[in-house]
Amino acid sequence: MNDLTLKTEANWQARVAHAFSRAAPRYDALATAQRHIGELLWGSLPPHAFNVLDMGCGTGVWTQRLAERYPRAQITGLDLAPGMLEQARQRHGESIHWQPGDAAALPYDEHSFDLVFSNLAVQWCPDIGAVMAELYRVLTPGGQAHMTTLLPGTLEEIAFAWQRPEALLQTPDRASVERAIGESGLTITRQTITVERFYYPDLKAVMASIKGVGAQISRPQASLSRNDIAAAQARFEQLRQPDGLPVSYHCLTLQLEKSL
Repeated sequence: MNDLTLKTEANWQARVAHAFSRAAPRYDALATAQRHIGELLWGSLPPHAFNVLDMGCGTGVWTQRLAERYPRAQITGLDLAPGMLEQARQRHGESIHWQPGDAAALPYDEHSFDLVFSNLAVQWCPDIGAVMAELYRVLTPGGQAHMTTLLPGTLEEIAFAWQRPEALLQTPDRASVERAIGESGLTITRQTITVERFYYPDLKAVMASIKGVGAQISRPQASLSRNDIAAAQARFEQLRQPDGLPVSYHCLTLQLEKSL
């Protein structure tokens, strides 16, 4: 990896951390889609765990649930955004270890965790191969990772409405994720693809659901006129369904294991 690539990734990470830190105070009130998608993981978690990492923990909602599910375990919540960790610490206390860090360079020794949970976090990492390699490194032999991530097609309605697909998150496709997993040494024991669709009354509510959870990284050229907004509203109205304006999340749910 050359210096330019490293600088580009560092800049991207800084922007992601800033956006999510800004969103932290209102994140939970607007994270309806994120909570729903996280439930896709809950039923498949193992009955016992002793060292648990919530990778990309945000405000700690799932981290706290993991602490309640595994009361004898050491629970750690890791996030790139300092603002998210501060909210987590304020809301859930210090019995959980809150750790700033990057999923592609985890600040832990090898064999540190027997369970890693991650809900809608790794799509923000530009190097999915590094993330999977790090998961393999920090998992104990026989350890599991349960995660959701997003696939291409996510937020396609917003891309259509604004006619600016380049402003949306560029997610790796399924084949790229599977290749990264295979190269890491992890084994896929379960995977499902679903399209989760949520509905909103108007464009303002749609954009609040995206901006309010930090899931829109501003671009220098992204200034919008009133005419731009009116045109986007008109295009989005073409997609309206009885339940409202649709927003789709193409979700990949994974259960991974490190062989004994």
